[in-house]
Amino acid sequence: MVKTKKKRVLTEIKQLFMITIGALIAGFGLELFLVPNNILDGGVIGLSIIASKIFGVPMSIFLIVLNIPFLFLGYRKMGTKFTLHTLFGVLVLSAFTAYLHHFEPVTNDLFLATVIGAVILGTGVGLVIRTGGALDGTEILAIIVSKKRPVSVGQTVMIMNVFIFILAALLVFSWETAMYSIITYYIAFKMIDIVVEGIEELKSVTIISDTPDELATELNKVLGRGITFIHGEGAYTNEPRKIIYTIVSRIELSTLREIAHEIDPSALIAIENMADVTGSNFGNGEGH
Repeated sequence: MVKTKKKRVLTEIKQLFMITIGALIAGFGLELFLVPNNILDGGVIGLSIIASKIFGVPMSIFLIVLNIPFLFLGYRKMGTKFTLHTLFGVLVLSAFTAYLHHFEPVTNDLFLATVIGAVILGTGVGLVIRTGGALDGTEILAIIVSKKRPVSVGQTVMIMNVFIFILAALLVFSWETAMYSIITYYIAFKMIDIVVEGIEELKSVTIISDTPDELATELNKVLGRGITFIHGEGAYTNEPRKIIYTIVSRIELSTLREIAHEIDPSALIAIENMADVTGSNFGNGEGH
C-alpha cells in the first residue's frame, strides 16, 4: 500500500515536470518567434494575442482569464486531475511568457518565425497533451461538442480557429498575417500529432489466408513480430478459419506484403493505422 502510494506520488511529480517542460517550450516559441512578429496560433492563445494587442495588456494575463471558463467545463466533464494539470500548465505558460515578453525575438523574418515558432509551439503543446493536460481551453470545448454533435474534435477546433483568424485580420492584423497564422496552426497541429502519437507510424494488419500457419511462421521468422491467431468462421462456407493479426512499422509493411503474396497470392490483407502501441517489443528492436 505504501509502495503504491509512493509510486502514485512519483508519477504525479513526473507528470507535472513534463507539463512544466512542455509549457516552457511553448512559451519560448510564442514569445521569441510568433508574438513579436504578429503571428497567431489558434484557440485561447490566439485570442490572448488579439486581446493583448487591442487592450495593451500582457498576453500572459489573458492566457489565464480566457482559460477560466474552459477549466470549469473541464472540471465538470473531464475530471479533477485533467483540470488541475491543465490549470498548472496554463499558469506555467503564462508566467514564462510574461518573463520572456521583454526579450528580443530570435528572428524578424516572417517565414522563419512562422515555421520555427510553430514547430517549437507544437512540440510544447504536444508534450503537455501526451502527459495528460492541455494548454488551450478550446480543446476542452471541442471534446465536449464532439460528444454531443456529429463532428470530430479536429473539425470543431478548425472551425473555431477560422473565426479567430478572420477576427485577427479584421481587428488588429492584416490578411497576410492571418494567412501566416494558418500556416502556423497547421505546422503546430502536425507537431502535436508527432509528439503525442510518435514519429514512427505503426500499422495493424489482419490477414485471411488459406495457409495461415505457414504464413505466420514466416512472418515471425523474418519480421520478429508477434503473431496472434483469431479464430473465425466463414459466413458463406461455415468453415473455421485462422485469421492472422499482427502490428508492424511502416517500413516493415512492404516486407509483410511481399511475404504474404509469395506464400499465398490470394491472401486478403487489411491494414489500419495505429495511434499508439504500448508493451511487447516496440521500440527495443527485439523479437517476441
